[in-house]
Amino acid sequence: MTDYDTLDALAMADLVRRHEVAPDHFVQEAAARVAVLNPVLNAVVHDFAPMDAPVEGAFAGVPLWLKDTGVAIAGEPITSGTRLHEGVRALTDSTVGTRMRRAGFVFMGRTNTPELALSFTTEGAHFGPARNPWDMERTPGGSSGGAAALVAARAVPLTQASDGAGSIRVPCAHTGTFGFKPSRLRNPAGPAVAEGMAGMATLHGISRTVRDSAALLDVTHGPDRGDPWACPAPSGSFLAAVSAPPGKLRIGMQLEGPDGFPLAPDVVAATTAAARLLIDLGHEIELATPAYDNSALREAWFVIAAVNVARGVKGFARAKGLADPLSLLEPVNAEWVRRAAGISGEDYLGALQTLHATSRAMGAFFDQYDIYLSPVAAEVAPKLGELAGAGKGPEEFFHRFWAHAPLTAVFNASGCPAMSVPLHWTAAGLPVGVHFGAAFGADERLFSLAGQLEAARPWAARRPALEALSS
Repeated sequence: MTDYDTLDALAMADLVRRHEVAPDHFVQEAAARVAVLNPVLNAVVHDFAPMDAPVEGAFAGVPLWLKDTGVAIAGEPITSGTRLHEGVRALTDSTVGTRMRRAGFVFMGRTNTPELALSFTTEGAHFGPARNPWDMERTPGGSSGGAAALVAARAVPLTQASDGAGSIRVPCAHTGTFGFKPSRLRNPAGPAVAEGMAGMATLHGISRTVRDSAALLDVTHGPDRGDPWACPAPSGSFLAAVSAPPGKLRIGMQLEGPDGFPLAPDVVAATTAAARLLIDLGHEIELATPAYDNSALREAWFVIAAVNVARGVKGFARAKGLADPLSLLEPVNAEWVRRAAGISGEDYLGALQTLHATSRAMGAFFDQYDIYLSPVAAEVAPKLGELAGAGKGPEEFFHRFWAHAPLTAVFNASGCPAMSVPLHWTAAGLPVGVHFGAAFGADERLFSLAGQLEAARPWAARRPALEALSS
């Protein structure tokens, strides 16, 4: 049998289905690795009760850790990284949880996320900082930081994650993993909610290989009854798209941060190197900037996040009879909730209209270009503490948050799909992801391009020094 480190999730499932290994073989291996690595990485924050490993399904017998927010699993904890939700257990599976269960996954536990998933670094006060396997003094990003750290450390080939402003793509850029944000409501958010963050939040996963990400979307996507809208149906399977030639693509490349937000030389170098590779592959590249208002989008995101979080916190407090829920939040997030009280319905409607204007601007961009290319984050993975909210007010914290990744949230606002591809490492050995986007509903096109890039510049063999991590 091939070494565990070289197997992706689909390869593991194939061995289980063919009875070449015991159904729980990979579950036991993953659990053993996490037992060694987690005291160092702090990537896992909850363990689930053991479950039988299925022998059928696209992901039969594949161990899966879920992010500590978003996907509910009946009877298991889901705390969103906050003391406020300590002890909460889901009553039922969410729709995506049910679909993953039917695909054969073995649910193992939950990964570390910042409080209420509101940061690009995973170092909340409740569970403490997750660490980047490539440099233990750096963040693995956020808000899916624990999920990305597990995959990067070779504990597991695939984790579940979510993205509301770049929360899949930013951690992947910092950990040398592949991260795909599907089109809006490609994956349903129900049944408890119709959408997350006014449609900006999207469920999916983090993986080493492109095909695992595509196959995961194959088993989770599709409208749920009662959804407010449906994403255009794919022409075939996302997995098939990975091996389909993308054809000659017209690509618009952005190398400057919007509104004067600076982009570090390392991330610009990664993007220009990717452009040279794309030209070698036969694609056409030109400099281009989508004509949306980034300043207005930044303000709209702040408003929508504040109102949605405040509604969630206050609704939870009413249901549980809590007199002072803000005392259980980190100070920066408590203050963000307080600020929401001053946001009017007119303000919120204006923020939604900004999202719609952003969608139209991106639609116009993709009338001219097949693909968008840029850096993911504005810098390589920062040191722990640099992005954290401790000691900061909401405005200072949010400015640093946006400056860290000023080019990702436009894909959440517009609903367009986007991905972080691990194509570059710095001279110091730190990974730098490259950002690609496509028109709403064009997820297959991105997967085709990702498959081509993976074949041209394979990255799966690159790994951090695991011996140092486990010592």
